[in-house]
Amino acid sequence: MRGAERRSKLKDKIASPLARNDTSDRRRGRLGGEVINILITGGARSGKSHFALELALKLGEPVLFVATAEAGDEEMRQRIEEHQRARPSAWSTLEVTTHVGSQISQQIGEAQVVIVDCITLLVSNILSQYSPQTRASVVEQKVTSEINELVECINHTKASFIIVTNEVGTGLVPANRMSRLYRDLLGKANQLLAQQVDEIYLMVAGLPVPIKSSRYFSL
Repeated sequence: MRGAERRSKLKDKIASPLARNDTSDRRRGRLGGEVINILITGGARSGKSHFALELALKLGEPVLFVATAEAGDEEMRQRIEEHQRARPSAWSTLEVTTHVGSQISQQIGEAQVVIVDCITLLVSNILSQYSPQTRASVVEQKVTSEINELVECINHTKASFIIVTNEVGTGLVPANRMSRLYRDLLGKANQLLAQQVDEIYLMVAGLPVPIKSSRYFSL
């Protein structure tokens, strides 16, 4: 079976939100539908953003896409343009590098689904504000505050959230202090978010592996 056919079959297996029966403890969105929060993690080019788009299309529109990337060089600019072309033109886009939670709260409008892509760059944006001499505890407090602000937004917004991040702690120990600090900060951010969401998927070679499930989606 070809890769495209496999992805198509996998997408078809994603159940409708209406298929879930144990709904008594779940919040409702603006249109009365169920709210679900999902974290997608994995390595680089593992299919995280593509899967996030697929889930958003299943959950319904309107969709707000929150982009945390900055075009710092030509390679990043091309990556950003590639992601922009992949998104439906009807979706709204919010470009924000920090204070993501407060910005979403102010500009969510009528969105039923919010994609945050990605936490990886959000943590990088925060770390870049500090010098290498800054104490790790200072930067950690800032990252924790940023994630808590996003969690507060998620918990008080009548929309489903799909959050994209990366796993960066499974390789070699970084050679320098700032790289090790970045790895640790992103790991903590991921853990904080993992405690709050309903579903977690680890992307491997373009395929989603369920890590935490409320049985909302059937894969």
